Amino acid sequence: MPKLFIITFSLLLFAGFANAQNNKPYVRIAKIVIDSTQLESYKSQLKTGMETAVKIEPGVLSMYAVYDNQFPTHITILETYASKEAYQSHILTPHFKKYKSGTLSMVKSLELTDVTPIAYEAKKKK
Repeated sequence: MPKLFIITFSLLLFAGFANAQNNKPYVRIAKIVIDSTQLESYKSQLKTGMETAVKIEPGVLSMYAVYDNQFPTHITILETYASKEAYQSHILTPHFKKYKSGTLSMVKSLELTDVTPIAYEAKKKK
């Protein structure tokens, strides 16, 4: 995936991040390759897990998942947490454990990268 895309994508993520300037957010990028025969099931479980995390966990600030148009089984997830402790709390939740165990056989490869925000710019919702 082109680096410019990842940089542009990460800038989009920081909408509504007003109080993060005083706190140090914890940001990760996950690059995942999924078994093509299980892709739709994976996407469904991913969406459910992300919606739940954002809705009920105060430390989960945002989660974005996209797939490569040329390689739909290549998924990139950009996750932003209020802190590293919020991330560590997230991976202990029942909904994350359900996602992880439910998709384990679907994942062909997983690469996790911690990243540092440079800027958070986005249009405000009206």
